Amino acid sequence: MAKTIMIVDDSASMRHVVGAALKGEGYDVLEGQDGRDALSKLKGQKVHLIISDVNMPNMDGISFVKAVKQLPSYRFTPIIMLTTESDEARKLEGQAAGAKAWVVKPFQPARLLVAVQKLCLP
Repeated sequence: MAKTIMIVDDSASMRHVVGAALKGEGYDVLEGQDGRDALSKLKGQKVHLIISDVNMPNMDGISFVKAVKQLPSYRFTPIIMLTTESDEARKLEGQAAGAKAWVVKPFQPARLLVAVQKLCLP
């Protein structure tokens, strides 16, 4: 059975690029247009990993991570932040919220897949 990864990004093209890389490796993909949309799609199904942008409308990535970590079904789901933000203070804020990795855009799909493979638990 394929592992499921949720991509949360307000850019449709970014969701497409990341989704294509993940699907190419056999992952199932769920998508959210922002934090609020993604939260509405987390309905108790198993999600093995979440990849989220930081800067999004309606609910930013840090707020999204905090909200996900409050949900019992997803408290231990690893989260990768995929963002243009490279500021160390933002990284620390993301880590404090519960993010496990921070990947800066533009990114190499192969490097993202290495992080995914390390964090995508059974």
